[in-house]
Amino acid sequence: MKGIDPDFQDLLQDEVKALAFLGTIMPDGSPQVTPIWFNTDGEYLLINSAKGRVKDKNMRARPQVALTIMALNDPYRYLQVRGRVVEITEEGAEAHIHQLSQKYFGRPFSLGEGETRVIYKIKPE
Repeated sequence: MKGIDPDFQDLLQDEVKALAFLGTIMPDGSPQVTPIWFNTDGEYLLINSAKGRVKDKNMRARPQVALTIMALNDPYRYLQVRGRVVEITEEGAEAHIHQLSQKYFGRPFSLGEGETRVIYKIKPE
């Protein structure tokens, strides 16, 4: 991925189950951090959440985000990324959360009743 140190590119691969911690900004300016699953399309970091959650509201109102992507087998090996949410879409979001669940747990995701899934494309800056 462009702009990411080559020594940490492996953390972005689906074969490596790195965990991301997403930092968003609350309405009062305070930080909010959530552990999340992620993957990449080669240009953007892709995350997935349910519509209406705190991180969803924060990213819609304030698209500036930060992520720490940590190797699960070595928590002191991590990558920090600052960026901006450049696209939010429901299109393909259910398939995407199932894909992420397969990556991390090897099984389909269990969707909550009435839950609307959303994909957020984050451009690293």
